[in-house]
Amino acid sequence: QVQLVESGGGLVQTGDSLRLSCAVSGRTSSWRYMAWFRQAPGKERDFVAALRWLGASSFYADSVKNRFTISSDTARNTLYLQMTNLEIDDTAVYSCAIAFKFINYTHFPSYDYWGQGTQVTVSS
Repeated sequence: QVQLVESGGGLVQTGDSLRLSCAVSGRTSSWRYMAWFRQAPGKERDFVAALRWLGASSFYADSVKNRFTISSDTARNTLYLQMTNLEIDDTAVYSCAIAFKFINYTHFPSYDYWGQGTQVTVSS
C-alpha cells in the first residue's frame, strides 16, 4: 500500500510563490511517474506536471510551463511543486499521484495511487 499526503497549500496573491510537498510512504521505489494534477471548482481534473524516473525527465502543462517546477527528494521520499508568479487561474485543489508502470502521464486514472489534495487559492 502506498500513501501520499500533500501539504503546502494556502491563500496567496497574484505574483506570489508557493511550494507544495507530497510525502510518499509505503512502496517508494520502482516508481515510473510522479505527477501533480489540479482541479478547480466545477472543472475537470487537469494535468500540471510529471516527473519520469528514467532520466528524471520532467513534463509540464503549457499553462504552467516556465512558472512551475516539479522535483523530488528521494532521501525524504517527497515530491515537490515549486510554483512562481501565481495567477488567479491557478486556484484549485492540487493532488499528487504515483505510477509504477509506464503510462500516459497526463491521464490521471492511469496512476496507481494519489493523495487527497491541498487547496491553493490565488487572489488579486
